[in-house]
Amino acid sequence: MSSNSSQADYERVKSVKEVHERELLAKQNVLGVGVGYKVVEGMRTDILAIIVMVREKVVEGLLQREDIIPREIDGVPVDVQEVGEFLGE
Repeated sequence: MSSNSSQADYERVKSVKEVHERELLAKQNVLGVGVGYKVVEGMRTDILAIIVMVREKVVEGLLQREDIIPREIDGVPVDVQEVGEFLGE
């Protein structure tokens, strides 16, 4: 955990993730949901976020409304990260 992040911050992000994990996993293209640090322009930041792992990033305008991943949930940042295909799928 970053020196800028406290255990309480982590627990809050984890709690919000757990509440919303099922609905995020139900979205098209989503492979996993976790807690980690937001990545901006390829660089990891010190911002704790809900990480949503997708096969590939898709322009929001091409997604159905129900498949759009919010940028923030309950005040917690959400970071969509492209991970490709997992072996064994």
